[in-house]
Amino acid sequence: MVQLSDDCFAAGGALMRLDEALALIERIVHPVTETETVRLGIAAQRVLAEDVVSPIDVPGADNAAVDGYAVHFDDLAPMGETRLRVRGRAAAGHPLAEAVPRGTAVRVFTGALMPAGPDTVFMQEDCRVDGDWVVVPPGIKRGANRRLAGEDVRRGARIIGVGARLRPQDIGLAASVGRDALCVFRPLRVAIFSTGDEVRETGTSLPPGAVYDSNRYVLAALLAGLGCAVTDLGILADRAATIRDALAAAARDHDLLFTSGGVSVGEEDHVRAAIEALGRLHAWRVAIKPGRPVALGQIGRVPFVGLPGNPAAAMVTFVTVARPLILRLAGCTESRVLTFPVRTGFDARKKSGRREFVRVRLAAEVGDGGLREATRFPREGAGILSSLVEADGLVVLDEDTTRLARGATVPFLPFNEVR
Repeated sequence: MVQLSDDCFAAGGALMRLDEALALIERIVHPVTETETVRLGIAAQRVLAEDVVSPIDVPGADNAAVDGYAVHFDDLAPMGETRLRVRGRAAAGHPLAEAVPRGTAVRVFTGALMPAGPDTVFMQEDCRVDGDWVVVPPGIKRGANRRLAGEDVRRGARIIGVGARLRPQDIGLAASVGRDALCVFRPLRVAIFSTGDEVRETGTSLPPGAVYDSNRYVLAALLAGLGCAVTDLGILADRAATIRDALAAAARDHDLLFTSGGVSVGEEDHVRAAIEALGRLHAWRVAIKPGRPVALGQIGRVPFVGLPGNPAAAMVTFVTVARPLILRLAGCTESRVLTFPVRTGFDARKKSGRREFVRVRLAAEVGDGGLREATRFPREGAGILSSLVEADGLVVLDEDTTRLARGATVPFLPFNEVR
């Protein structure tokens, strides 16, 4: 089971800054410790639980980087063409057995072991063939087009470290040193449910005043993308006892609990009261927009995250608060999201002390200064789910910013980064 320290995130009624919340998550949340060994074919997106050390050099021997002709560099005329007799042929998997004497060349193909003697390879398009001879031009550097043994990976080198969330290139690198399986942390067991008497399951009729549940599907997809094993507990009615019992039961066999809605201060927002009754509610208001009513707590030693009910707010709080917590729990050593600079195509005003995430689309073409222009989505309500579909990502306005002029350079967080 996930270990969570008894220290708390925050107390009191003041809004917590996002950086403070993230620092406290980093300090008090401890990752799973159980591991399993999985085949490479299903290891993508899993979190590595061992250092991968290469038992071999990659490549294992010097080889040709191109199709062409292998020569002795010292045979080449410095100022003019050199004419060499072609002696032998070497292809990938079919090395030339004998040594190659001076004054001759060998026909080689990409990946072929370098024959004994030659140290430089000409690309075939730079050569002229004349019967059994090849004519090569001047000006090549010694060792050109020759891959050296171990230039990719050296034997004994750590090539992937504990805590890495395995990407396709990591899987490929592990395969290149002969690994067919890796030791990874087991997936987080995450329970999710939505709350609200007005919330209905898709595929059912929709009475007046009701809405279909979209948040749970977004949340399940986001969690699955992070490698979690998701248990969908459905929609809970706005009944204090129902919510309390469901949370207590889920805490017994899950590593993390998620709800959507019910964490604000309304009379029908029962999730907050349930967490306080069953465990500890450490924080429930973070200084971000959209998404201020996000709850962080625990039942026993099982962490709890309560997202806002409004879809756009739920997405933003997942990206900014929940995702780092999940990756920390999963054993991942890197949870930051990469941003890059863009220019604003809009003016903005905001309150000091709050970080705002503005939904934007990016221009297709690069503009002045090599930056793309970000256009603000015209409807910014926290409940407008279509804004997340139409937007490419979020422009980040920090706590100290109060005014922003068109053409300002700001960080942009692409939605592609949070898959």
